[in-house]
Amino acid sequence: NIEEIERIRNQVTATDWSKKIISNATINDIDEKAILKAREQFGEKNHHLKKEIQQWDDITFLNKAKLTINGKITRTAILLLGKPESEHYINPATAKVTWILKDRDGIEKDYEHFTCPLLTEVDKVYSKIRILKYRYLKEGTLFPEEVDQFEPYTIREAVNNCIVHQDYSLGGRINVVEREDGILIFSNAGSFIPQSIEKVITSDAPEEQYRNSFLSNAMVNLNMIDTIGSGIKRMFLLQKDKYFPLPDYDISNSKVTVKIIGKVMNEDYARKLAQSSNLSLTEIFLLDKVAKHKELTNSEIIILRQKKLIEGRKPNFHISASVAKLTEEKENYIKNKGFNDAYYEKLIIEYIKKFKEASSKNISELLLGKLPDILSDTKKKNKIRNILQKLKRNGKIELNQSRKWKLV
Repeated sequence: NIEEIERIRNQVTATDWSKKIISNATINDIDEKAILKAREQFGEKNHHLKKEIQQWDDITFLNKAKLTINGKITRTAILLLGKPESEHYINPATAKVTWILKDRDGIEKDYEHFTCPLLTEVDKVYSKIRILKYRYLKEGTLFPEEVDQFEPYTIREAVNNCIVHQDYSLGGRINVVEREDGILIFSNAGSFIPQSIEKVITSDAPEEQYRNSFLSNAMVNLNMIDTIGSGIKRMFLLQKDKYFPLPDYDISNSKVTVKIIGKVMNEDYARKLAQSSNLSLTEIFLLDKVAKHKELTNSEIIILRQKKLIEGRKPNFHISASVAKLTEEKENYIKNKGFNDAYYEKLIIEYIKKFKEASSKNISELLLGKLPDILSDTKKKNKIRNILQKLKRNGKIELNQSRKWKLV
C-alpha cells in the first residue's frame, strides 16, 4: 500500500520520539554502571578515541556518544542508560523487554521482565535463553555432527532490532518467547518501514529511514547495532550456514515478529544447501519459501523457474527434478510431481485387461496412492475422472450396462 508507506515515512521525517528532551530529568537519573558499560562499548566502536574517552566527564561523554543534547537528558538516554526507577519519564511508553519460556504445547512455564538500562539488560535477556546443541541425523559427510541451536549474535541482533525499531508511542513492550521445541520469537510494536524483508537482506546500503533516528545513532555509537544495514542479512547467513530455516518475518497488524528456528525443519531444503554452494542469498530465500509452502509472487516464480529450481503450477510448487537429483530426493520429487498421464492411462488399461472390468471405485483405489502428494483429495479425484474421460473420448474404454469400465 503506497499511501500507507508514504504516510509512515512522513511521520518518521516529521517527528523522532527518541530525540525528545526530558526537561525535569538530570544526570542523577542515569545509571552509573550503565555509563561505564557505555564508555567501554563506545571505545570498542571508536578505537582512536580510547585515550580521550578516559578524560571526558559523564556529561561530555554522553554528548559525544549522542545520548544527550547539550547536556540535556533525552528519551534515548533514559531507555539505554536510565536507572530502573527513571522509566516513568517516558510514560506512556515503556522500556520493557519480557522473556517468556513456553513448553512444546505453548504453555507458559516461566517469565521475567527487564527494564532500564536496556544497554546492560540485553545481556541479561541473552543469559535467560538456553543454547542447546543440535545433533544432525548422520548422512555421509553432508552435515556436521552438532552445532549450537542459536548464535549469540543472532539473539542480540534480534533484541537490539526490537529496541531500535519499536514504536514507543504505542505503549507496547518487546517480547522474547523461548519455546522448548527449539524456536525463538521476537516481537515489537510498529509498522515495518523498509516495506519488505526481501529489500533489507538484498540491499547493500543502510536504511534510508528510521523510526527512531536519534536512538539508532546512539545504539550505533554504543556498538549495539551497525550502520551499514548488514545485521539482519548476517542473521540470515548464519542460519543458512547451519542448514536451518531462514528467519521468518511477520510484518502485519502494525507489529514486527521474527521467528528463529534452531533445528532442521525440512531435510530436502537442508540437503540442498549442504550440496550447493553456488546459490545466492535471494535464491536461498525463495527456496526457503518453497520449503515452508509460502505463496510466491510472479517475479519470484520467474527467478526460480529460470534457475530450474521449481516445478508445478501455482500455488502448488515443488522442488524441481534438477534439484531433486542433486539432493537425492527423487522419491520426494515423484511424490510431489507424480507421473505423466500416459503412465496412469496404462495402469487403468492393464487393470481392466486383467479383471475384464473395473468400477470407478476400483480405479480410484488403484491411482490415489500414486498421484502427487501435493494435490488435495478433491483434486486427485478430479484428475482420475479426467483421465477416464480422456480414455473414453479416445475410444479405448467405455461403460457397460453395470456402469463399470471395460475395454472397447
